[in-house]
Amino acid sequence: MVFLRKWLAALVLGLVAITVSAAPQSGLGYSTLETPQTTDTGKKVEVIEFFGYWCSHCYSFDPFLKSWAKKQGNNIVFKRVAVGFNDAMRPQQKMFYTLSAMGKLDSLHSKIFNAVQVEGLPLRRDEQVFDFITKNGVDRNKFIEIYNSPSIESLTQSAGQLQSLFKIDGVPTIAIDGRYITSPSMVAGGVRMNMSEAELQAAALKVMDGLVAKVRQEKNLDEAPAKSKRNKNAN
Repeated sequence: MVFLRKWLAALVLGLVAITVSAAPQSGLGYSTLETPQTTDTGKKVEVIEFFGYWCSHCYSFDPFLKSWAKKQGNNIVFKRVAVGFNDAMRPQQKMFYTLSAMGKLDSLHSKIFNAVQVEGLPLRRDEQVFDFITKNGVDRNKFIEIYNSPSIESLTQSAGQLQSLFKIDGVPTIAIDGRYITSPSMVAGGVRMNMSEAELQAAALKVMDGLVAKVRQEKNLDEAPAKSKRNKNAN
């Protein structure tokens, strides 16, 4: 039975990979927004992760997603949107945007995930957030000042608006080029075949590869560097 499950999972992953590498089809691992959202990323493809530190699936997906984004290099602009489905999640949202404004997010992003998902720190109240960032070397008074500022309130509200526009009802969810929505739970056309979380994540990353390639082809984004290189060689 274990062998059969692994064989079926491998078969599904293979089918997803073949389909995506040829031409992604809506419904097989991703959906298309009825109302596309505008992007402003020039010759790069916008990739947004909607996530929450309170989400264990986001935690397990995070290292693989970061590795994927790094491999994409200049093909994409990778962004994160911290979402909240209730008021209890709001302090973590505000912490995310405050640390981002302070230039501290990159060094603390994984530590926050570890604190919530491994150490069991709830970080669902303002004081819990303040204590945590203080222990991690962030100026408490400066953080609180920015945390309670109108700009952070505006960013948090904007996250809620994006959550609504992109019809986000679960995380982690990935939006590509303001049009395509995918996630580990959407892969293989919804037929999971008892796939493990790691297998679902691997399949989602393959879908994302295909969607980025699809967008770049549609917008002829791969032709500009080639022309530039030819011009340079001609001089």
